[in-house]
Amino acid sequence: MFSVTTSGSFAKTEAFLHAMQRMDIMHILERYGHQGVSALSAATPMDSGQAAASWGFVVERKGSIYSITWTNSDIENGFPVAIMLQYGYGTGTGGFVQGRDYINPAIRPIFDEIADAVWKVVTSA
Repeated sequence: MFSVTTSGSFAKTEAFLHAMQRMDIMHILERYGHQGVSALSAATPMDSGQAAASWGFVVERKGSIYSITWTNSDIENGFPVAIMLQYGYGTGTGGFVQGRDYINPAIRPIFDEIADAVWKVVTSA
């Protein structure tokens, strides 16, 4: 036979779990989604401005997993312009246009803010 006994209170644990249950993660991620779109738009190299204006985001929940996906709908000849700008592309005459890493530096501060916000919620609940 196995038995467990405890003494004291689980009030802090219960308060933490209730706070986590009330937290509106989707709303929080929506806010960061908008911030990411602004950061990506501002950082996108501009020719016509189409790629910069084509950023969007999707917030999803699958079970207990939440995610933000940033999207860019500017497509040329079946290829995403944002990816061409990031990684480079071949020209029709055999040349190559070097890409420029603009996505990672733009979105990194948003990731840092998300991590800080989540840490504050978890430690203050």
